[in-house]
Amino acid sequence: MQQPAAQPTTPQTATEILDPAAEYLKRRKTALWVTVALLSLSMVVLAIGLISATRTDNVPVAGYYPGITLSFGAFLGIVGIHLLENRRPMLMAAIIFISIGVITSFFCAVVDGIIAAEFIDRRPLLEGSCEFYVSGSGYAYDNYYTEATCRSSNSACKLRVRSNTCYCCYLYNCESPDYHAQYYEFTGVSSCWDVIHLHRLLWASVVLNLLGLFLGIITAAILGAYKDMPNGNYQAPTTPQPVPEGGPTSTSCPSEESQSQPPSQAPTQPPSQGGSQEQGGYMLTPNAPVLYGSSYGPFEKPPPYAC
Repeated sequence: MQQPAAQPTTPQTATEILDPAAEYLKRRKTALWVTVALLSLSMVVLAIGLISATRTDNVPVAGYYPGITLSFGAFLGIVGIHLLENRRPMLMAAIIFISIGVITSFFCAVVDGIIAAEFIDRRPLLEGSCEFYVSGSGYAYDNYYTEATCRSSNSACKLRVRSNTCYCCYLYNCESPDYHAQYYEFTGVSSCWDVIHLHRLLWASVVLNLLGLFLGIITAAILGAYKDMPNGNYQAPTTPQPVPEGGPTSTSCPSEESQSQPPSQAPTQPPSQGGSQEQGGYMLTPNAPVLYGSSYGPFEKPPPYAC
């Protein structure tokens, strides 16, 4: 019966053997660059958010919270990428903080966007309808107040204003002094232009938080895939030795019998005789084993049995 022809096997090339190591280095470089980019963006988000929050005293700003969590998560990610031991727990912690930062970025972007769009009206500020009040020298603006007169369509009312405050009578409702749809005063500013700068910073914070949202999702996905890879210590597999026909070869240690006899001589069984014979001074019986002469001198020792 004809045997099926064996399919030729192509030996692995060096490029195929090094492919896993190259893939590991490529993933590591990508994860590092993306994490560094997220760290840079989160620091910008944190800086813009802090500037926006300190621009006025009465307008709440939440844009800097995502910068804290995203920057800390990105820092843990960079440390975890450079670790050889305990890399997986460090990357897991980084992914958790980045995920929290992603959620925070979404909510803070919504809050800052609503404040900038609904609660700050730039029209009276740009038209010059707002006034800025500053107290005289030697007075702390937290402790010094004055009364300003605001006029609406049919009446006039008094507005108590603290020092270093930009106030807009156009937005103040004398009939309902407790309800205002928009901010009519901005405390703790150096001029009314600070409010315009605040409005621009809020929209910048919204845009940066949205960018941090998408970049954080991408970074968490890349770090999650990278943490499951091995350390990249790949070695080329050893080439298997061909097995000769008839089974595996014996040990390389020469036997005692081959060492004690020259290759040209072969052990021969002396013909058995009817009686006992003398060989080398020993009396041999017909059933005794064959004795071979030693090739060593009287003062030489044979080699050890173990190689």
